[in-house]
Amino acid sequence: MYKVLLVDDERIILEGISKVVNWSSVGTELAGTCRNGIEAYEHIVQAQPDIIISDIKMPGMDGLQLAAKVAATYPRIKFIMLSGFGEFDYAQTAMQYGVKHYLLKPCNETKIMEALTELVTEIKQTESAEYFIKNIKDGLVKVLPHVKEQFLKEFVTNKTYGAHDWEYYRKLFELDLEERNIRLILFKLEGSFEFEHLFAVKNIAGEILQNSILSTTVGDHVLMVVEDTETTEELYELIDRVQLTFLQYYKIDLTIALSEADAITQARKLYKETLECLNHRFYLGEGSLITRSDIGDDSLGETHDFIYDEENLLLQIKTGRSEDVCHEMDAFFESLSSTRSDIPLAKSYVIQLYMAIIRLSDADTFNAYLEKLVTLMEMTTLKTIQVFIKNVASEIAQQHYNHKVHQHSSIIQKVIAIIEEQVSHQELSLNRVAHEMLYMNADYLGKLFKKETGEKFSNYVMKFRINKAMALLEHKEDVKIFELAEQLGFGDNPQYFSQVFKKYTGLTPSEYIKKI
Repeated sequence: MYKVLLVDDERIILEGISKVVNWSSVGTELAGTCRNGIEAYEHIVQAQPDIIISDIKMPGMDGLQLAAKVAATYPRIKFIMLSGFGEFDYAQTAMQYGVKHYLLKPCNETKIMEALTELVTEIKQTESAEYFIKNIKDGLVKVLPHVKEQFLKEFVTNKTYGAHDWEYYRKLFELDLEERNIRLILFKLEGSFEFEHLFAVKNIAGEILQNSILSTTVGDHVLMVVEDTETTEELYELIDRVQLTFLQYYKIDLTIALSEADAITQARKLYKETLECLNHRFYLGEGSLITRSDIGDDSLGETHDFIYDEENLLLQIKTGRSEDVCHEMDAFFESLSSTRSDIPLAKSYVIQLYMAIIRLSDADTFNAYLEKLVTLMEMTTLKTIQVFIKNVASEIAQQHYNHKVHQHSSIIQKVIAIIEEQVSHQELSLNRVAHEMLYMNADYLGKLFKKETGEKFSNYVMKFRINKAMALLEHKEDVKIFELAEQLGFGDNPQYFSQVFKKYTGLTPSEYIKKI
């Protein structure tokens, strides 16, 4: 029901119209009555009726004055004017304030209801039009973000878009840059992620980068356009906050490319620049913020000669020196990174080195390392490749080290067996064992023997002889000292044997026998 306010200074007219009009039949209800314009306006301020039926001539504030004031403050309210005068001037003045219905008193209820019916129809038509427009606007509000995203995507990737297109969409999106420059920021999510993570990056970046203008997703990247209003240092700090916030919530790292500043009409050029920057994450690593200054001048993609002599690295692997292997590998990758070679070319250098390294592995593991070449080819940063190949090189170096340790242990076991067998020979020496029995360098064998046993060869032999002498003295009470000396390689010099025995045990052989 639409509310109607009845205003007339004559009580009889107020009561008469109130009673005779069937308000509900025309979709209205009588919301109140007033005796003059001043009282009526106070009621209007509080209740804001839809229709006012008012006499023109009233004390204090007449109907025309009331219509003028309501038209200025509540233009949606409709008026029906009543007057006992038939002068055209009143009707003409009333129409200036939007009053279309002017009834002469006395008027019957039929005329009033006809006027009410027309006004109710007008109000409904107005409401219907407003509702339609509101729906259109609401729909536009909902679709506008998607339009912005699609426009940005097309603007940076489609060559047919130009300055004219930007001018059209600038007006549509109500963007006024006032000749200010913009920057493009391209976000790449590292590792595995879901599609909704792209929107999470966009939302987080939109909240932190308050000067953002447009944003969209392009493939598996998030692209954002920001006004160039902050200093470079301030922008770096904001981007760092975006990266840390996203990492904190989703445990996924971001590699970010930042373009130089330029006009929005140069967005396609700036987008290519960010792609070029992002491509250099191969050298700079995941989680980096990459700018033009990080990838050099305009000679991007220029090929540099890369020469590396791998023989020293392979020698370190063969000798099992894992620490030296790691140092040599770091030097290789540092040198390769400094060339900024084309990525496929850089990978070819890496693969060449990898094949040389795995050829040093044993037959059981070579095929397994060869199968890992596929994994190596799929790696997207030089840092991850470096870690991968260093691990492989260290593993193979460890294989060589273990083999040599086993080999050394076998040699020393042979030496100890010889000592046990030849203990009675007075001529038992390191030179004799090395040259005549094992056909090895005596100095190398002596160092190897001490490294594994902790004793020099001569000391080990002497301790072995004394320990065996002690064992024989404990089990044979009637053993002769001169016989024992001859049996343990001291020849016919029992006195020397006794001296050595006392040096190691603190007792002469005779005293040792008595103590037992």
